[in-house]
Amino acid sequence: MQDEPKYITIRELPESERPRERLAKYGATHLQNHELLAIMLRTGTHRRSALMLAQDLLQQFGNLGSVLNATVHDLSKVPGIGLAKAAQILASLELGHRASLEAMGTEPQIKGPEDVYALLVGKLANEKREHFITLLLNTKNRVMKTETISIGTLDSSLVHPREVFRPAIREGASSLILAHNHPSGDPTPSPEDVQVTKRLKSVGEMLQIDVLDHVIVAGSKFVSLRQQGLF
Repeated sequence: MQDEPKYITIRELPESERPRERLAKYGATHLQNHELLAIMLRTGTHRRSALMLAQDLLQQFGNLGSVLNATVHDLSKVPGIGLAKAAQILASLELGHRASLEAMGTEPQIKGPEDVYALLVGKLANEKREHFITLLLNTKNRVMKTETISIGTLDSSLVHPREVFRPAIREGASSLILAHNHPSGDPTPSPEDVQVTKRLKSVGEMLQIDVLDHVIVAGSKFVSLRQQGLF
């Protein structure tokens, strides 16, 4: 039986190709995702370098967002990623996510569905049941407050206009954004999603509280019903 071919360790790479050295010379923004992950991992195994393990992770989960939304148990299933490495990865990515939220401020301004996703992904991405949330906005589209309206399968009986607009009226909101998650991982709007959105949009027009968008979060993906032209 032939021995397995020996892989090249990071130390054996030219300095210009080593992640840490590249980060020190060019800055973190110049590194690719697998290089940043390799730095988080610090070490590899006797068969896989840290760079190879990082590439394995991205291949397994598809992208960094899915890695962030994975559990320690999920990450540990990847050969070479034990509890310690899984914890390192999730802690590092969560710190980055929290830093981005802090940068948005206590009253983040919503400029598009990407901002809605950034604000809510940490809350919604791993939920096993659907959570329907409203973002209450002032005249400058800054978030005054978030309200959880219902938990469970989205339908008209759970998302009644009275429950949606009562907090908006109480807080004096100028407009609001609807958001909920799809635990299935598929952000495609259902007919019920569209129906509920149109109904709430109509009620908002009567109350002079504009419904700006409805964003569906599904793991590392999201869909804006406004961008899709669905209401």
